[in-house]
Amino acid sequence: MKKLALILTLLASCSAWAQGDAEAGKAKAATCAACHGADGNAIMAQYPKIAGQHAGYLEKQLKDFKLAMSSGGAQGRNDPVMGGMAMPLTEQDMADLAAYYASLPISDNTTSESSIEIGQTLYRFGDAERGVTACTACHGPRGNGTSLSGFPKISGQNAEYVKLQLEKFRDGQRVNDMNAMMRAVAAKLTDDEITALSQYVGGLH
Repeated sequence: MKKLALILTLLASCSAWAQGDAEAGKAKAATCAACHGADGNAIMAQYPKIAGQHAGYLEKQLKDFKLAMSSGGAQGRNDPVMGGMAMPLTEQDMADLAAYYASLPISDNTTSESSIEIGQTLYRFGDAERGVTACTACHGPRGNGTSLSGFPKISGQNAEYVKLQLEKFRDGQRVNDMNAMMRAVAAKLTDDEITALSQYVGGLH
């Protein structure tokens, strides 16, 4: 718990972003709609819903996508499509887009009945014997995350996207998590557990 409290404090101290303008972001969001939907709620399940996500988190991801492109993949978050989209963006563009999508409501989602037994247990309590931290410790009991600490909202998210990200964290393909927290958790999860968790968080309210 002391380690988690320290991490939260460090994250909060680093959460200073440019002031975004939602109206300006709306005008810049046309190209985003192809994957993320006109209202930020991606219809294709492999893409994330970004409506209602914390602005600071969205801004960080855009910066990380750009960083990965400019560093040849040595830093940031590697994704050839998003990297290409982020490269021409200024810091103000990123802040504006983040503010716009954060202002939109996320669409409803549901939890698969088959995922509740495994997903709920791991989400609420983790697995102490294997050193798996409960998801609720960072993402909260309703999956809303915390904006100041940089933990994203995962409630209502597309299950397929969550599954893909957990697999990337587990395999070391995604490395832009603070202090490798997500990689440490995902590395201990089985395929079935990742599937159950990804389906469970969609219906959290």
